[in-house]
Amino acid sequence: MATRDATAEQCADPGENWTSLYGESTATGSFQEDVRGLLLSQMKCVARSRDQRLIEVIDGTSPVDRLNPDLRIPALQALGIWFQLLAIAGEIIGVRSRRALERTGSADAVVGSFSNVVGELARSGYSAEQIQTTLDMLDISPTMTAHPTETKRVTVLECHRRIYRKLTELEQQRWAPRERTRLVEEVLCEIEILWMTGELRLERPTVDREVAWSLHFFREVLFEATPQLYDALEYALARHYPQYRIEPTCFLHYASWVGGDRDGNPHVTAAVTRAALGQYRLAAIKSYQEPLQRLLTGLSVSTHVIQMPPDVAKAMGSLLAGSGVAEAILARNPDEPFRQCSAAMQARIAATLKPGPGVGAAKPYAAASKFHRDLTVLYDALMRLNCGTAAHRLVRPLIQRVATFGFHTASLDIRQNSTVTDRAVRECLAARNGAGAVKPLEDISERIRVELRDGQRLGVDLSAFSDEARELLDLFSVVAEAKQRDKNAIGAFILSMTRSAEDLLGIYLLSQFCGLATAEDGSGTIGLRIVPLFETIADLRAAPAVLDQLFSVSLVRRSLREFGNCQEVMLGYSDSNKDGGFLASNWELSKAQKEIRKIGAKHRIRIRFFHGRGGSVSRGGAPTGRAIAAQPPDTVAGCMRVTEQGEVVSAKFANRGTALQNLEILSASVLAHTLKSPDEAALKDVPEFEEALGALTGMSQVAYSSLVGEPGFIDYFNQASPVEELALLKIGSRPARRFGAKDLADLRAIPWVFAWSQNRHLITGWYGIGSALNSLVTVRGDAGRALLGQMFERSRFFRLMVDEVEKTLYQTDLELGRLYAGLVTDRKIRDRIFGKIEIECDLTKRMLSDITGISDLSVRFPAFKRQVDRIRPQMEGAHRLQVDLLKEVRSFAPGKSAPKRSVNALLLSINCISAGLGWTG
Repeated sequence: MATRDATAEQCADPGENWTSLYGESTATGSFQEDVRGLLLSQMKCVARSRDQRLIEVIDGTSPVDRLNPDLRIPALQALGIWFQLLAIAGEIIGVRSRRALERTGSADAVVGSFSNVVGELARSGYSAEQIQTTLDMLDISPTMTAHPTETKRVTVLECHRRIYRKLTELEQQRWAPRERTRLVEEVLCEIEILWMTGELRLERPTVDREVAWSLHFFREVLFEATPQLYDALEYALARHYPQYRIEPTCFLHYASWVGGDRDGNPHVTAAVTRAALGQYRLAAIKSYQEPLQRLLTGLSVSTHVIQMPPDVAKAMGSLLAGSGVAEAILARNPDEPFRQCSAAMQARIAATLKPGPGVGAAKPYAAASKFHRDLTVLYDALMRLNCGTAAHRLVRPLIQRVATFGFHTASLDIRQNSTVTDRAVRECLAARNGAGAVKPLEDISERIRVELRDGQRLGVDLSAFSDEARELLDLFSVVAEAKQRDKNAIGAFILSMTRSAEDLLGIYLLSQFCGLATAEDGSGTIGLRIVPLFETIADLRAAPAVLDQLFSVSLVRRSLREFGNCQEVMLGYSDSNKDGGFLASNWELSKAQKEIRKIGAKHRIRIRFFHGRGGSVSRGGAPTGRAIAAQPPDTVAGCMRVTEQGEVVSAKFANRGTALQNLEILSASVLAHTLKSPDEAALKDVPEFEEALGALTGMSQVAYSSLVGEPGFIDYFNQASPVEELALLKIGSRPARRFGAKDLADLRAIPWVFAWSQNRHLITGWYGIGSALNSLVTVRGDAGRALLGQMFERSRFFRLMVDEVEKTLYQTDLELGRLYAGLVTDRKIRDRIFGKIEIECDLTKRMLSDITGISDLSVRFPAFKRQVDRIRPQMEGAHRLQVDLLKEVRSFAPGKSAPKRSVNALLLSINCISAGLGWTG
């Protein structure tokens, strides 16, 4: 009888060469080789059991495009899995390297950590009072979205997590050789399972499944990790301000668009949003059951051993009495007051999950604040008994969880497009006035203001309304119900494509019509945060004037006071990039923040910016710490909301160690910027730099517009990239659509960036910048060249732009791009447009070299360079095969479908390349 399977037998002893894996040496290089070597050996074992030739594909010695057609799908699977394993290895290495730094140096040595940042603040002379004041104002909100950029199924993500856990277990040195061999075999087992797991979605995920996807990260990581983040901050504060007691508040507040974002997605109905709210609530409440059981088990304090102060005994007695099941608990746990209280809370949480009548039933919690209050009673009691360690280690993490997640997990944002809401407002006004339809272009601003002053609910029969309007009004009713039950359940109403103050006032009016006003005489407030989303360059430029008009409305000012006199403003990175290119987008975003902040100051309203960033540099995906550090002075001011989109969510939050690092960098960067930015020379407005950046932006936008305005450009884009085929990937609940378009305005931003990355042109991250830099030097000569050098050294914004463009150019490969260009049927269009891209690419490289003084791209970023170079041969083969597959699939006449095997291979090539790049759009 065989005791080991064929794959394991082919690997001989899979633990043989790894008995010292992650051994006593702390040398980072050795550890990196160990973890990648282990994964490579196990990956080869699995590949060898399928086909020996796949080994050469993984090694990069046999390009995937030269294989027999029957091996195309297995080869793409092998490469895709190998790229995924390298990403997991990168996470393990990152966490291990951080720990090694802390062991060999100190926590201060980890750049971007709380210890590093708080230490710098202390050495710079910031007082404990300044630190406490800033911590009190921190409000940081990572926001998960369902943008269609995550190509991996939840099943695959779960497999990745199991591999990650096995690798972390292997780091421990307590294992005997036999045990280590078993762990290595378990890694092998997971890779086998991953290989046999279907990578492609057979159907589009429903919104319900997208909600489950988002909750996966909370259940597996964030519920437990978030209190550990506060622990790291307290350690840093105690280390650098030992004589002071600085107490951070729970400043993290998660939000989500998943189940609330209906912009372009008719599947997100009011009923779906109601169901999503229920799922988020259920997840939060369920998450408290296990830690309450730990309290019940661990807090075995007996009144036979300690004497309870009378006021403590009274408070705990009240907690128990309020549960509704005191008698049963007292009989079960006599003389153990802490267990009694823990059991009481446990019973009430169970009742909150499934409320219902019954004799002797526990009373459900009406709100998370009541549960928080009971936990605080337990914490205070332990402190009074001089059991501070037990209070801090057993009870406080749960208090922090409840303060963060409440009974809602993440506040659900609602998003809709202004064109939809405008139509609904017009229908409502027509019904209210009994005057028939309001014309699409009719100015309704005064009528909106009159209705807002009146303050009445809609109060009309909706049967004659369009389905679209009824659906939107139903949504506002769901929002009103949800906020009545839990004020934190709903976050904000995000209005996409905000163009005017009237667009926003229309949302105030719809809220009023559906019962979200506190009074019906025009004197109340609207209990919903209404947030403009400025996306295009034109909208960013108009944003200050729009907000100036908005803040002049008394209802708006009154309503904002209910939210701390703070207006949230969302900034879109994707559409502005598509509009004007990389430099114009980033400069307009920076300028808009400065001008919007001035408008806020004029009206004495705080501005909180919400950054709609994606995974790629083109969509704002620069390194978090550096991106925040480069924001204009005083524009962070303790508050930061940022979207975590698609594949970025799994990259940042799939595993606890990585999640903690990312959350710490985000939080520490906000703390540092809030305190330091007003006085930092690298953020100061230097008139000469501002003028030059304005000129560069204009020239880069002209060059970019010249390219995208070329006759035949859209044909080139559609044919020289897999943009049309992306619709087949089924990576989001939005209805399937053809992404090809007739003009630039028709193109959605995500497939725009996605497609340019797949064909390795990557123009969204650099095009136009070379021309702009060259023009400035041509006009100004040596003075211009010297100015650019000064900006590179002294302007944090410009330095970040140069660095990110340089890294993007290192990933750009126009030799591969030429193959994609060969797919364009019109030779004149192909030669003209690809020729322009080649010339601009070469020019940009030369200009960057002139500024940095270094001719070789990315030498300044050795870790990034190694990461790209490590898989370059494999990626080249995947791209060449994708070009062949595009030819094959497109060779069939209209109305005739390509073979399913060819289509699947093409889709796998898209996934494979995305995994290699580390992002999609």
